[in-house]
Amino acid sequence: MSDSSKNKLNTRVKRIAGQVAGIERMLEEKRYCVDILNQISAVRSALDSLGVELLTRHLENCVLGQGGDKQHDQAKPMSQQQLLDEVKTALSRFLK
Repeated sequence: MSDSSKNKLNTRVKRIAGQVAGIERMLEEKRYCVDILNQISAVRSALDSLGVELLTRHLENCVLGQGGDKQHDQAKPMSQQQLLDEVKTALSRFLK
């Protein structure tokens, strides 16, 4: 993963962490329940976007770029069928 991609993902993670901290503050301040639920919804949406971004990078670098210079350092060699099975498993877990 390039430094630019890693920085983009880290920025998203920090934003989500800030949103979660905001939920904690809202609970401590006994804010209106619907306002807290709206914040929780925003965090879920942000996590979904992060997951889509990470999945896209995985497909670009680890699946399509298998064996190339963009492949993740910890990716193990796999057949096309193994890669397809891995993506199916990741997608089914992500979409639950």
